[in-house]
Amino acid sequence: MINRMKKLSTYIYFISTGLTFFISGVSLIANSDDDAKQAFHKKEVTIWSDGTRMYGDLYSPNDLQKGQKLPAVIFVNGTGGTKGKLPTRIAPQVVKKGFIFLAFDYRGWGKSESRLLMTEKLPIADKDGLVDVKARPIRWQMDFPDQIMDIRSAISFLEGEEHVDSQRIGLYGTSYGGGLVIWAAAHDPRVRSVVAQVPGMGVFKYREAWQQKAHKLMIQQARGETEPVPYKDGAPGGKMSTYAHMRYNHAKNIGYNPIDAADHLEVPTLIIDAEKDELMDINENGGKVAKILKFRGVKSEYKVLKGIGHYGVYREKFNECIELATDWFAKNM
Repeated sequence: MINRMKKLSTYIYFISTGLTFFISGVSLIANSDDDAKQAFHKKEVTIWSDGTRMYGDLYSPNDLQKGQKLPAVIFVNGTGGTKGKLPTRIAPQVVKKGFIFLAFDYRGWGKSESRLLMTEKLPIADKDGLVDVKARPIRWQMDFPDQIMDIRSAISFLEGEEHVDSQRIGLYGTSYGGGLVIWAAAHDPRVRSVVAQVPGMGVFKYREAWQQKAHKLMIQQARGETEPVPYKDGAPGGKMSTYAHMRYNHAKNIGYNPIDAADHLEVPTLIIDAEKDELMDINENGGKVAKILKFRGVKSEYKVLKGIGHYGVYREKFNECIELATDWFAKNM
């Protein structure tokens, strides 16, 4: 009986200490959240892009004074990325360094609304100019021209923010988004500085054959001989098959090559690559852009992080990447 009581006491002790640990853990998380809330303010914002609502998260320091203006960084996601994932880890560190931070979902990605593909002919509008139609939302497209437009809309949104210094706006893109920010900065004079992390530049071994295929698809789409917008076809394959819900819009992306944009890029640019990137040849992507910028005399820096693959920038080298990016923006905006 005594032994049974000892066992019972021990069991209760472990439960109680485990419960105490659990409660302490909740308390610590709560305290951490409280600390974070004291450090920055986050609000969801609506950004209109070519007639469609995008949704973004705007982060700013909590101690902003009336009339105070800060430089701002726009984060541009890679394949399948949304504002509720990677940017939530990046934002606190960027804001801590004295920036306003904006992350957004491209049109048709994440929470943002979509363009519509009508599945029937357009009916006659009513007296208010409205129509009821059946339509398919155009979702998860890798559509270069549309996403460049979305970036430009995000810049325009920030220009109207009370606490943003519109003369100091930078772009921070990763992976697919890394190529987009190179292109966007080369063609939009409002961008003052760029960080492109493990950037995909649209360069691959069989580009000429791909362009021929994309041109044929463009003809078929125009003639109604295939899907006008890819929703069944166009899923990534090979190493990118993880993103099976995505759709490449090859016909619209036929002219996309940020390598060409590097010939027009004038702003300070940091490129961060992964030595063992398994998705692309860094010498033909980020490395190539870095060489062009150096040859042209554009202020730039090329960092290759040793021993990691493509996703290492989000894992073991995450903090180092954020430190490199925020330091670059601090010195070059």
